[in-house]
Amino acid sequence: MATSNENFDVEKSLPTPRGDGASISSAEEHKESSYLRRLASYGVELRGIAPVALKDRTDTRAINVFSFWWTVSLGLLPIITGLVGTYYEGLSLRDASLVILFFCLLGAIPPATFGVLGPQTGLRQMIQTRYSFGLYGVTLIVLLNMATITGWTIVSTTVAGQTLSAVSGGSMTVIVGIVITALAGLLLSFLGYRAIHLYERYAWIPALIGVIIMTGCGGKLLKNQTPTEPAQPQIILTYGCIVTGFLISWAAMASDFAVYIDPNVPKLRIFSYIYAGLLIPTVPLMVLGAAIGGAIGSVPEWTDAFALYSTGGVVNEMLTPAGGFGKFVAVVLAFSILGNMAGSMYSISIQFQTLMPLLAPIPRVFFSVVTAAVIIGASIPISKEFVSSLESFLGVIAYWAAIYVGIFAAEHIYFRKGNAASYDHAIWNVGSKLPLGAAALASTFLPFALIVPCMMQTWYTGPIAKHTGDIGFEVGFVLAVLFYIPLRTIEIKIICK
Repeated sequence: MATSNENFDVEKSLPTPRGDGASISSAEEHKESSYLRRLASYGVELRGIAPVALKDRTDTRAINVFSFWWTVSLGLLPIITGLVGTYYEGLSLRDASLVILFFCLLGAIPPATFGVLGPQTGLRQMIQTRYSFGLYGVTLIVLLNMATITGWTIVSTTVAGQTLSAVSGGSMTVIVGIVITALAGLLLSFLGYRAIHLYERYAWIPALIGVIIMTGCGGKLLKNQTPTEPAQPQIILTYGCIVTGFLISWAAMASDFAVYIDPNVPKLRIFSYIYAGLLIPTVPLMVLGAAIGGAIGSVPEWTDAFALYSTGGVVNEMLTPAGGFGKFVAVVLAFSILGNMAGSMYSISIQFQTLMPLLAPIPRVFFSVVTAAVIIGASIPISKEFVSSLESFLGVIAYWAAIYVGIFAAEHIYFRKGNAASYDHAIWNVGSKLPLGAAALASTFLPFALIVPCMMQTWYTGPIAKHTGDIGFEVGFVLAVLFYIPLRTIEIKIICK
């Protein structure tokens, strides 16, 4: 938990001049100030994207970082991703498990590495990104990241809604379940950093117990794996891209949840907490999902449940032997996704302010409400075509995330020599002093000339991917680094920043 130093000075944060240049009357300003002060008194975090000064980075409970990522990862989302490997990609349980282990070990490195910079710089992840993409160039990355986070949150609300509907036997529609879970996520994201860390510290307990009970009740049927063909290298690499995308996409928000941590906490400890918090729950849950996916075709009851309610239906069916208690556990598992949703919706509300400078003065809590509205509105139609939407979404997120990781890593390691002090707080919102961003933007677009031929999706297979499988994210990362270093060098020589 953060200390009282985390409280935000409302008077200094008020949007006295609006982004469009119009002035706010003193009466309006006083009214808004009183309203925000009241929210702050209730424990609502009002600090947005402004840098966290060194004097305010006083949270020494670094274990909160572990508990956050542990709880974020302990839910139904990894199970769904694991299910994709066997049910959709046709891999055997053994092959899917090996892919999951290897690519999770790889995919957790970028978010754990970038998360270390939260305490060191006091800057949110997308604000750090301004120091390579510039004040306006970062908009592209923010849009891509918001789309990714929103996509995962939509998957979360949809699965929760399906599970609640399955538990009710259809008397509660999936739409109602979606609305309920989205509003619960809104509450946590509205309250902010401290409330989320407090929730994540304990929410993993019922989630873990629920997973254990579900596995105990339905585990005896997991041995009924559908026969598969020998694994093809193309399929292995394609599924590896999906697994990597699940974890690597966290890199674009990793620092958001550690900006109040004392920078004197050892970097290795922060890295280890994030890496372990992501890896320890994700690998076994993905393997469990792969086992479920492989058994769906061999267990008629699961086949019917999956056809009606997708993953939520199978979760409920696995708990059927426990009777009414099993339904209660299914509800607990449905709400286990709140650990993930709360962090995701919080990060989206922060990134709205980063999208354009004129949005920065608007209080973060306003964007929490907007985020919930968008998620509810998008989840309802997507839930009707969930399978095709899930496959399309999971397949493409790794591409841009790998490019972002390559550019950000090259900037920090090669140009800034790993020095967190080089992220000057004085220029975080000064476009004339931040990099132009031309090198970063060019290095984002250019790799796609080779990524596209290396893509293997349900809706498109590139000529290279036909022989290699999906190697788009590997190609994207390497090319981003190779393009960025010379282009950024030229940009520095010409622009001198």
